[in-house]
Amino acid sequence: MKKRAFTMTHKYHTRLPDHLEELRDRIERYAIDYGLDFFEVVFEVLDWNQINEVAAYGGFPNRYPHWRFGMEYEQLSKGYAYGFSKIYEMVINNDPCYAYLLHSNSMVDQKLVMAHVYAHSDFFKNNVYFAHTNRKMMDEMANHKTRVARAINRFGQDRVEGFIDGCLSLETLIDPHAPAIQRRSDEEKPHRTDAARMRVGRPYMDKFVNPKDFMQEQQEWHEKQASEDRSFPENPQRDVMLFLLDNAPLEGWEADILSMIREEAYYFMPQGQTKIINEGWSAYWHSKILTEKALRDDEIIDYADRHSGSMMMSPNRLNPYKLGIELFRDIEDRWNKGRFGREYEECNDMVAKKRWDKKLGKGRDKIFEIRRLYNDLTLIDTFLTPEFCQEQKLFVFAYNISSDQFEIANREFDKIKKQILFSLTNAGRPIIEVVDGNYGNRGELLLVHRHEGMDLHVAYAQETLKSLFSVWRRPVYIETVVDGTKKILGFNGSEHMETTI
Repeated sequence: MKKRAFTMTHKYHTRLPDHLEELRDRIERYAIDYGLDFFEVVFEVLDWNQINEVAAYGGFPNRYPHWRFGMEYEQLSKGYAYGFSKIYEMVINNDPCYAYLLHSNSMVDQKLVMAHVYAHSDFFKNNVYFAHTNRKMMDEMANHKTRVARAINRFGQDRVEGFIDGCLSLETLIDPHAPAIQRRSDEEKPHRTDAARMRVGRPYMDKFVNPKDFMQEQQEWHEKQASEDRSFPENPQRDVMLFLLDNAPLEGWEADILSMIREEAYYFMPQGQTKIINEGWSAYWHSKILTEKALRDDEIIDYADRHSGSMMMSPNRLNPYKLGIELFRDIEDRWNKGRFGREYEECNDMVAKKRWDKKLGKGRDKIFEIRRLYNDLTLIDTFLTPEFCQEQKLFVFAYNISSDQFEIANREFDKIKKQILFSLTNAGRPIIEVVDGNYGNRGELLLVHRHEGMDLHVAYAQETLKSLFSVWRRPVYIETVVDGTKKILGFNGSEHMETTI
């Protein structure tokens, strides 16, 4: 991996206390020397109350007013006060990249956080799943705040906040593949202009075999048939929020707020798609920078305590920091030793595979390539191996009611991998699409749940249908599977309905 031959210039630099400024300069140089390529990072030092306020807003100092942020602030503050949780760092995908340091952190904590932040900034800048995101989201969030405040002034806080409530419950109904898919517009789709035209051997015979008036009549008939047969939408639409924006009977301010919340949903979406790989990448680099460069001898124990705390695993959930860092280390080691490719995969001698070392030295280049091209789903699908699962003691756990505890349910690699991939697909959320915007020829809305083995939570589905009704203003339905039976759940504005198909 070639090292970057430059130092950062600080256009947006804010002055830190001298001891932190000197530390920031050193950590930044170490990150550059290792080949990290990041946005300029602007650090701000906050006390615990300020950092909880910013965290409640998702890391942005300016957000539109809503009770949800106050609720999250209360949860964070009580968690800190009772010793259940503590925010060590926050970093925002922006250019420049903004990061927050907790004032009460020790110097070891600040070193770890700074190194972690520079790796996050490198990931935000270079990973393809973040390429579509707004790099000036700090400014955009402040703009959203102004737009909502303007609506509140005109239409009242209760009305605007109630509409935002409904929109927020729909913010997961977007298409995670939309930024990577360029769909053809209607103008680009091929149209049949020579309907029923018969082929002729000689051009001068065409006007006799295919009379102009007859061909025009045939063309109009085909267009009429196509119009009558066309469904609405023509194909199932995954981006439910966009369908509502295009077709729901919204007032101007309502459409503005819905589009704003949809924009924010797409901005935050890559963070949900890359939790393991992003945190693993940052943990990998903070570990390397601190253990090889930044720590003094008397700080090793404190660092080990902090690092091991963030790497702790439990039976009922995966720790993205731990899984991510161990995968990067495993991949680097495999590509350094040549433990990949057809020759290695077809080797049946387990002793030879254990000693396999081609001394290729390609590990560092490989992990930088992965940082650029992969998300959690593709990382696990491509690089999770039986040997890795065995070494990291990954199993399928299940809750045993009789013993009142989680127990190992399966040790088979295929089932372990399948369960992890299932939990990562669509960020673990149900896949829902709009299939009919004129259901029953009554202007009602029908969605379908692409059932993948896990039922919808009926109470949550009913609340979401109420939110959809508040936007669509006509009855809404969703086709799903409940306890193995196909059903349609609906809401007509006053009561919930359930029909077995």
